[in-house]
Amino acid sequence: MFLKNISLINFKNFEQLDMEFCRKINCFSGKNGSGKTNLMDAVYYLSMCKSFFNAVDSQNIKHGRDFFVIQGAYSRLEEEENIYCGVKRNTKKQFKRNKKEYSRLSDHIGLLPVVMVSPGDSVLITGGSEERRKYMNGVISQYDKSYLDDLIKYNQVLTQRNALLKDFSRKGYYDSANLELWSQQLTGPGTRIFNKRVEFLEKLLPIFQYYYDFVSRGKERVGLIYESQLSESGFETLLEKSLEKDRILQYTTAGIHKDDLQLLLGEHPIKRDGSQGQQKTYLVALKLAQFDFMKKINGFNPILLFDDVFDKLDDIRVKQIVKLVSANHFGQIFITDTSRERLEGILKGVDIEYKLFDIESINSA
Repeated sequence: MFLKNISLINFKNFEQLDMEFCRKINCFSGKNGSGKTNLMDAVYYLSMCKSFFNAVDSQNIKHGRDFFVIQGAYSRLEEEENIYCGVKRNTKKQFKRNKKEYSRLSDHIGLLPVVMVSPGDSVLITGGSEERRKYMNGVISQYDKSYLDDLIKYNQVLTQRNALLKDFSRKGYYDSANLELWSQQLTGPGTRIFNKRVEFLEKLLPIFQYYYDFVSRGKERVGLIYESQLSESGFETLLEKSLEKDRILQYTTAGIHKDDLQLLLGEHPIKRDGSQGQQKTYLVALKLAQFDFMKKINGFNPILLFDDVFDKLDDIRVKQIVKLVSANHFGQIFITDTSRERLEGILKGVDIEYKLFDIESINSA
């Protein structure tokens, strides 16, 4: 699978842009603020129906305009796929596949798998547990539609159960039968989500270790440990045990919405013990493992987006990453960097089809 071309109107800093891409490596150079990352985000949008960086669609419209449009033509399993995304202020987002509008955006997720590697990934290490749950959800949802359906259902039921707990406190009453009804609706999707997260991480870990070893040249060991209350007890039992606490705090204190991942360098948290270079290597290896996992599930290559990932990495690690992604195992790759010279140096070392774009020149044309 690969993206043949893209067209932007009023998307972030782009008033209008049309670009043709090659099947393998496409590189974008330019200063910070020139639009490199915005272009990568447009590619991400076409796969995930949303921005990687800003969840509020209207905030991705160019300043002073009322709408944006992103269109892309893909080759997928030897068939052409034309994708349209249109956002207008105060209007429902439109998403179309081959001119037919989706009734549910979730039906599009997984059609055009994508893996984004970005400096923003550092929140997986430095941020709270919600960021790491988002990571798991984002990966699994791209290859398992039933997981995404369960996740949507779970969050809807969780919202209703929490609203009921607040209602009990505000109005001074308690309805155990009504609360039990919502609890029962929570346990089914919650348990399935838990089981699929366990399976995903068991399969991801050895691939992740392989890529980290390759980039770091075997100098460090890494680990991922999945932490969930469901590891210790069934979901129904958890809800029963936490009932009094839930009533006091007025929200659901037990469930898969409390899950987390321990990110380890050796036996210690990488957040505490890892250097900037080690943390970046960790995140790159994690995303490459994600790529590999999704490729095996889907039977074809996801698109790989490398947004400004070479900063803070030594030359050896950069060369190891480039050696990896330029191999036939990977498909279409997009790379951004502030240094055209660095990109040219990287590309000279690979025997593969590539294009190099100067974003500042394109955007001012």
